[in-house]
Parts: sequence; C-alpha cells; structure tokens
Amino acid sequence: MRVVGVDIGSVKAPSKFAWAAVDSLEPATVVCGDDPEGAVQALSQSLAHEGRAVLAVEAPMAIPVPAPHGDAWRVLGRARSGEGNRPWSAAAGAGALATGVAQTAWMLSRLHTLAPESSATTRPERFAAGQARLLLAEAFVSGTGKPVPVAAGQHAADSEAAARATLTYLTDGPGGFPYVTCAPQRALNLLAVLASWAGMPVPGDELHLDVTVIRTKPVV
Repeated sequence: MRVVGVDIGSVKAPSKFAWAAVDSLEPATVVCGDDPEGAVQALSQSLAHEGRAVLAVEAPMAIPVPAPHGDAWRVLGRARSGEGNRPWSAAAGAGALATGVAQTAWMLSRLHTLAPESSATTRPERFAAGQARLLLAEAFVSGTGKPVPVAAGQHAADSEAAARATLTYLTDGPGGFPYVTCAPQRALNLLAVLASWAGMPVPGDELHLDVTVIRTKPVV
C-alpha cells in the first residue's frame, strides 16, 4: 500500500512544497519530490498497479463549526480538541489551510483526470473494506513530533514523517497516536468537499464527519 505524504507550501522556487511516498515500513523505502505533479503521479501509479492509494496532507483539513444557535458564534475559530498550541485558526494554521485547500484541490482534480474511475473516502474503515480506492487523511507534523531535517531539508523530512506516520497508523492501528477532533463542534470535512469538487465520488455523509488526523509522535 502506497502512502503519499504532502507538506503543503509555496511552489515558487525554491519550493517549500514537498512530498514523499512510502510503500512499506522499511526506512529505505521512500520516493520523494518537491512538486504537486510528482505527488499525483505517485498516487496514480499506485492506483494503477495496486488498485488503491493514500494521500496524507499536512494542513488543517477539517474545521469545527458550532451549532446554529444564537450565541454559538462565540466559539467560532477555537482550536480542535487535541491541537494544543497549534490551532488551525492561528496564523500558521490558517495560512497552511488556505494553501492546502488550493493545492489539494489541484492534486485531486489532476488525479481524477489520470484515474477517473477512482472513488475517495476519508474514513479508514471504509477504505479497508474496499469501499473506495483512495483514502484521504490529514497529517499533523508539529511541535514535539517535528522530525530532524534530512539532507533535502525540513519540508522533505516533514512529508516523509507524514507518510510514515500514516502508514504506521493504518498498519498497526491508532493506538498511541494523539487524538485530534472537531468534537464537540460539528466537522466541516474539507477533504470530502475537495474530492467532490474534483469530481471524485465520495460518500455524502463524510462532508459532516471528522477527517482522520494522524499526528506524528514525539521524536525520541
């Protein structure tokens, strides 16, 4: 199973965008690059050869929306549970969210062009059951989970950490991973919105379901 981790960032030279693809838990098994087309090609190849793939985007991909009550607006913009001091609505998070929406929209629309038969889901259990060929997830690489930079730079290290954490999560289960959720607020699932916008079939209920957020574990 191929997992492509994407570190969202400016694509202007020198690129701050990075992606890494891992096919196993072996440290040496990694392919990487610094442009969105390369990430899409890595996903497309996996869909063609294995019939499935996983994309983990390092940017806030679900936001909490309070209930439609008269005074609920007071909690608009509050952090998701588990984000700690790295909330989606802070300057860095909001910037990554905006850039991530644009770049993920392009990647999914491009992937739909290359693999028009592929359906998507943001629910690992549905992906495992074969209900969709593409799993979309959010990677949370920050704070104590930030990896040591590699020769290719911090962005490359972050994208590889995102891919490896996601593969471990899907292979070994969620035990030990920090939990990030929009609850008790309602979730606006941006990955489901973007997949639908790109033309990919995605279950309608997922627009209102939390994205699976895979937060990297502390570096030891």
